[in-house]
Amino acid sequence: MSRSVLSSLVFLTALAGVCSAQDVVTAVKGTVTKVDAAGKTVAVKAADGTEHTVHIVDRTTVHGGETSLKDAKQTYYGLRKGSKVVLHYSKRGTDETAEEIDGIGKGGLKAVDGTVSKVDRGGKTITIKSAHGAEETYRLADHATVDAGKNVGEGAEKTGKVTAYYTEEGGRKVVHFFEKAF
Repeated sequence: MSRSVLSSLVFLTALAGVCSAQDVVTAVKGTVTKVDAAGKTVAVKAADGTEHTVHIVDRTTVHGGETSLKDAKQTYYGLRKGSKVVLHYSKRGTDETAEEIDGIGKGGLKAVDGTVSKVDRGGKTITIKSAHGAEETYRLADHATVDAGKNVGEGAEKTGKVTAYYTEEGGRKVVHFFEKAF
């Protein structure tokens, strides 16, 4: 086998490994129905009725999980049955892995309702005009940049009514998830 063919095979094998490692991340809003700290899983029931039981791994990020010593035995990463969350997960075969879980409400993601006036996917920003007419530009988390294409839709950027869920990080408002408002 020639050196160039061997080099090409090594490169393609490495590329295939990298591509398969980059699973598509899907986001759903829902309610925690089960927390299993021993099994390192959390079950979330989405608004459409589907239930996702996801594995918590070292890379999983949890925002807005508040615990006190009093609650520590009833929660896992601050998540408890009945918690409202946005779940970002990847799927490989039938296994779902939590990439990020964001609590909604007190201590978690904040929400803003409005109309999308501009999406800059390259600059990773979204501008939302509130019902009062004020416009504010938010940074988009990486997975929210992908969601911008799915949830707002082409051509709807100037008329899409949304609810954006965000955190404040380093003086910036960062959108982690948004959905069409009906």
